[in-house]
Amino acid sequence: MPELTGELLRDHTTLRLGGPAERWVRATTEAELVQALIDADTAGEPVLVLGGGSNLVVADRGFPGTVIEVATTGAEIDADEGASCGGAMVRVAAGESWDELVALAVDRGWVGIEALSGIPGSVGATPIQNVGAYGQEVSQTIASVRVWDRMLRGVRTFANADCRFGYRTSRFKADPARHVVLSVSYQLPQGDLGAPVAYAELATTLGVELGQRAPLADVRRAVLALRAGKGMVLDPADHDTWSAGSFFTNPVVDAAEVPAGAPAWPQADGRVKTSAAWLIDRAGFGKGYGNDRVALSGKHTLALTNRGAATTDDLLALAREVRDGVAARFGIVLVNEPVLVGAEL
Repeated sequence: MPELTGELLRDHTTLRLGGPAERWVRATTEAELVQALIDADTAGEPVLVLGGGSNLVVADRGFPGTVIEVATTGAEIDADEGASCGGAMVRVAAGESWDELVALAVDRGWVGIEALSGIPGSVGATPIQNVGAYGQEVSQTIASVRVWDRMLRGVRTFANADCRFGYRTSRFKADPARHVVLSVSYQLPQGDLGAPVAYAELATTLGVELGQRAPLADVRRAVLALRAGKGMVLDPADHDTWSAGSFFTNPVVDAAEVPAGAPAWPQADGRVKTSAAWLIDRAGFGKGYGNDRVALSGKHTLALTNRGAATTDDLLALAREVRDGVAARFGIVLVNEPVLVGAEL
């Protein structure tokens, strides 16, 4: 496995922030990934497992240990594509591009992840965060997750029911130092139409009612257009996309805590999910709020962006200002969605 020293994490994250790694290993096979983990754990070195770098905020001082870049590839497809009632079981290596998998699914007529188009990052990251957007979450299609258990030093497979999926969380996020995703298996029905549309903005764009279905390719095009309009499709020339996506999760609170006029989505536990973007905007932090180093996206208030010359400290200062301003205005404390490495809010 090739090893590097002094590699800058800012060159490997979508925020383009982060200092040097003490040691850098690029694992292109599952065996290399496991061996790199064993070597680092045996040596007692801190480990940062890096996929697409789309959900990381890394300190300016960098990472004082081994960064293991997951660059594994490959997919095993068991598909019954000749029958309208068929489907596919697809096991995908953790290092594969998520959006390339979505594009393949749409092309092959596999249903259930089309509304997750345009999300940057790797397949291995999707179960950790229970990645979701526009009414879909990967927990709806994940069959199982294979991991390297760093405590037991062995491969384990978790069925969907054992992954403890919740809103932007899972057992893997809850215990991040223990499990490293090796591959993810998705169970995807076959069809020409996408899953029932569960997000109002997407339904409006597609010209259908909530709960109705639209052709897979149409859903993908609509989602990519919506994401691009919010600066959520990576573009090196557009600083509005130099972000970690949505920086804060939508808070889930008691119904009485939801401000008047705020969006409210009832949850299974009796609480209500409301909109972080609405809270941020109504607390006085509109699109573009910030300075020439860091600012909220000019397209979407949930994205904190690097305007080209930022530091991680700059970004965190803006995040604190927004978080504290929302708390002062509404009494709701926003929680960051990206993983903070060597940094704190």
